Amino acid sequence: MKITDSVVLSDTSLSESGYLEAFARTARTGIQQYLGSEVGRPDLGVVNVYRDEAEVFSKRSLQTFSKIPVTNDHPGESVTAANWKEVAVGTTGDDVLRDGEYLKIGLKITDASAVKAVTDGKRELSVGYSCELLWEAGVAPDGTAYQAKQTMITADHVAIVQRGRAGTKARIGDAWGVAPITDHNPQKEKPMTLKTVTVDGIPVEVTDQGAIVIATLQQRITDAGKTLTDTQTGHATALAAKDAELAKKDAEIDGLKSKVLTDAQIDARVKERADLIGVAKSISDGDYTGKTSDEIRKAAVVAKLGDAAVKDKPDAYIAARFDILAEDAAKDPVRQHLINNDSRTNPNDNGQSAYEQRMTDAWKTPAQKGA
Repeated sequence: MKITDSVVLSDTSLSESGYLEAFARTARTGIQQYLGSEVGRPDLGVVNVYRDEAEVFSKRSLQTFSKIPVTNDHPGESVTAANWKEVAVGTTGDDVLRDGEYLKIGLKITDASAVKAVTDGKRELSVGYSCELLWEAGVAPDGTAYQAKQTMITADHVAIVQRGRAGTKARIGDAWGVAPITDHNPQKEKPMTLKTVTVDGIPVEVTDQGAIVIATLQQRITDAGKTLTDTQTGHATALAAKDAELAKKDAEIDGLKSKVLTDAQIDARVKERADLIGVAKSISDGDYTGKTSDEIRKAAVVAKLGDAAVKDKPDAYIAARFDILAEDAAKDPVRQHLINNDSRTNPNDNGQSAYEQRMTDAWKTPAQKGA
C-alpha cells in the first residue's frame, strides 16, 4: 500500500548556486489519521493508524530514507528512473537520524521553482512511502485507540506540500503547530475541521487529534490529583496512628509515675506494716517476714485457731477474725503491759519473751522461784 505522510524542513540555508539545503524532520512515530479512502477502507471516514517506533526506526526502514528524491507536491506514481527527471527537484542526504519521535535527514533542493516555492511559504513536507497495513484494533502508549498498524515501511520520496499530515512540526522553518487531515492531492485539499473543547473553563478550538490529546492530559491531571489526595489521606492516617501510640505511651508513663511513692508515703506504709506485725505478734508470736498484709493476718489467725478456722474462707472473713483476736489480745492487760514495757528494751521481741517468762513464773512455788 502506498501512503503519503508529513514532516518538517528546518535549519535551511541558500547556497551561492541558489540551492536550498535543510536538515528536516521527515517522519514520525505514533498515531496518524488517514481518510478511509486513502487506506482502502472507503466505508470508514477517518482511520487512526499506529506507527510503532520499532518499525519507523528499524534499520531496514531507515535505509530507505537515504538518497531518495525530493518532489514539489506528490507525483501520481512512485518515483523511478523512468520519471525522475520530470518529478525530482532535489534529493535527501546520506545520514538518517532519530530526533525524539521523528526521523531527521538532510535535504538539498536544486530546482529554482521549488526553491522559490519554499521561500514564498510552501514549507511543509510529506513523505511518500509504501507499507503493509495490518488491520487490528489496539491502544497506543499514549492511550489513543487505533484501528490499523503499519509495518514494512519503505520510503519512496519526500514532497514539498502546502499542508502535511504530521503537522507544522514537519515543515521548512517557521513555528510549529497542528495540521488537519488531508489526502495530499493538490487538486483536492480539504478544509481544516475544528471542534471546541473546554480547558480550565476556557473554550478552545482544536482538531480531533488535539481534542484527544487534551482529553488525555485532563485525565492524567485528574489521576494525579487523586493520587495526591490518596497520599495525603494515607499520611494523615499514619500520623493519627502514631499520635494514638504516643498518647498510649504517655498514659503508661503517667501511670508508672503515679505508682512512685513519696518519702511520706513510704514512712506511712512502713509504720502501717510495723503496726500490723505488732498486732499479729500480740495474737501469736511468729515470723511474719516477707508476707503481705493478708498473709500476715491469715498466719496469725491460723497460729491461734488452726487451719480449719480459715479453710476456704475469703480474705474479708479472715480479716474480721484477725480483728476480733486483736481485740481479745488487747483486753489482756498483763500481756499488753509486758509488750509496752519490754518492747522498749527489745523492740524486735515486742515483749513476747518477757510475757512468756512471767506466765511461766506465775505457776512456780516460792521455792521454785528462788531456785
